[in-house]
Amino acid sequence: MAILETVKDYRDLKGFSREEISALAGELRGLITSVVMKNGGHLASSLGAVEIVLSLLRSFDPAEDRILFDVGHQAYAYKLLTGRLDRFHTLRQWGGISGFPRRRESPFDHFDAGHSSTSLSAALGYAKARDVLGRKHHVVAVIGDASLLNGLAFEALNYTKESGTKVIYVLNDNTMSISPRVGGMATHLARLSSSSAYNWLKKAIKDSCATLPRGQALENVLGKMKDHIKTIVKPVNIFDEMDINYWGPFDGHNTEELENAFELAKKYDRPVLLHVVTVKGKGFVQAERNPTAFHGVSPARPKEPGENGGKSWSEAAADIVLGMAEKDSRIVCLTAAMKCGSRLDEFASRFPDRFFDVGIAEGHMVTMAAGLAAGGLRPVVFVYSTFLQRAMDQVVHDVCMQNLPVIFAVDRAGLVGEDGETHQGLLDIPWSRPVPNLVMTAPRDEESLRNLFLFSGKQKGPVIIRFPRGAAVPCLKKQYSIYSMITSPDTDMLKPEILETGSEWALIGYGKTVELMLRARETARSAGISPLPTVVDLRCLKPLPEKELRELLASHSFAVVAEDGYTTGGAGEAIAALAGGTWEENAAAVSVMGVPDIFVPQGTILEQEEYCGLTPGKVVNRFVEFQKRAHRQAARI
Repeated sequence: MAILETVKDYRDLKGFSREEISALAGELRGLITSVVMKNGGHLASSLGAVEIVLSLLRSFDPAEDRILFDVGHQAYAYKLLTGRLDRFHTLRQWGGISGFPRRRESPFDHFDAGHSSTSLSAALGYAKARDVLGRKHHVVAVIGDASLLNGLAFEALNYTKESGTKVIYVLNDNTMSISPRVGGMATHLARLSSSSAYNWLKKAIKDSCATLPRGQALENVLGKMKDHIKTIVKPVNIFDEMDINYWGPFDGHNTEELENAFELAKKYDRPVLLHVVTVKGKGFVQAERNPTAFHGVSPARPKEPGENGGKSWSEAAADIVLGMAEKDSRIVCLTAAMKCGSRLDEFASRFPDRFFDVGIAEGHMVTMAAGLAAGGLRPVVFVYSTFLQRAMDQVVHDVCMQNLPVIFAVDRAGLVGEDGETHQGLLDIPWSRPVPNLVMTAPRDEESLRNLFLFSGKQKGPVIIRFPRGAAVPCLKKQYSIYSMITSPDTDMLKPEILETGSEWALIGYGKTVELMLRARETARSAGISPLPTVVDLRCLKPLPEKELRELLASHSFAVVAEDGYTTGGAGEAIAALAGGTWEENAAAVSVMGVPDIFVPQGTILEQEEYCGLTPGKVVNRFVEFQKRAHRQAARI
């Protein structure tokens, strides 16, 4: 760390020799690797972008210029060199620095970025704001090749000419998203990055003409020659066709070449795209060999409850759908660049004609699923809750309005841990509950997950099955030794299930919060609280099972609903409203617990649950406080 420790300010980089810059790149990679392997984070992408960051900070001044990173997977070296070296060991930890750019974290982070493909649009906004305010600084957007495939990025490219402003796009091309990129644009970029004939010929002509006398006639001839050469030798270029000057490809690990390109771009008065080719995972052999495995690294910490052994929820869901596909040839799977994260590798291998990885394009994926369903198939859309936000219009208009049988396997629902604010799966419930025709369910364990998928496969309309991050409990009943349940002979999976009988107060959970409620009952038992509560698995969040809930609320004086999401707009809010509107005079008072009206920061899931009050002790305290209020009211009477 000899050189890095001497960097008191990013401006110091301009005085370093090429040898020192090269050595510094190695030190940055070493520190990034050591911290990420401990704390978790996005390793391979940041390792591949080290020289880009160094060259940007030697060519631009982020105190004046605006440097925007798409997603933020590439920005760890940038954080280290812009005043966060002493805090980098807190990366992705509770109270530490974020794994993504954050405006409130540093004046050098100019735009928050956790989802892909926003940088070009934001850069155009920054550039136009500069023009309107009469300023002269530069605006640079660094975007990965896979992020460029998203529709939002294409919309920004399409508007770049119309904007009439100068902006610099840096395309970091490592041929990857999390997995290898897909689609026609990927092929186009590959063709551009492998074409050296034009660049070689251009240099040869320039060198040959260097000694010729200059004149307007010669300039005109050379200009026409250049146009003809480009037409003959250079591949068709979508960026040039959109009137965005394309320069490249450049070696993304050659700082001298990058800085020369950046200096020219600064002097250029029109929009320009610099195509930079890098190696994902550069400098870390394991990451270079397997960049997919080292895209996101899990933290080296003790496992949280529920993480030990067994299948993850993602693995369990993928295995169940694979089994369904073996029996039903209509079952197809879709994912938006998350084949590995959603554990769909085996499905893709077994049924390549029935598996569709559309790249980072959630909106397209959902509408394509609607078309597949309308065409007679049974599509299953695997998507993280946070990324489903990007396709809600398509869910509403293209799937639900037509009442098409699409199953949404919504992964990482609820609190997700160290990825923090941008990745929490907290909005799928309040956004989905008002949508007509849509059924929303939440399994409590692997057994109920299987039952819900089988149930959903028989429905005539859309169903959401939401499940959390982490390990799936095989069977919650067996884990908690629940053998005597009040169950109905009705096998309708949309009805609530009473797991433990009690009196006076009821604990209502769904999905992950069912186990929270069972643990709260054990906490009440240990504390000697009597009577013990009834524990209910709601199972279906939409349509709400009103008849069964009215009966439950009428037979108890108090109920706690634990949300695996925001309390505003959630199932608990609807149950509380149901209690207030019931015909029963003595319907239960309802207390709702869940995530308050905040963006939950990064940390472990346990820390986030504690922060939001989602603990067994806090659940029991709600009943204790209710009893105290009831006693005070009785004393007044």
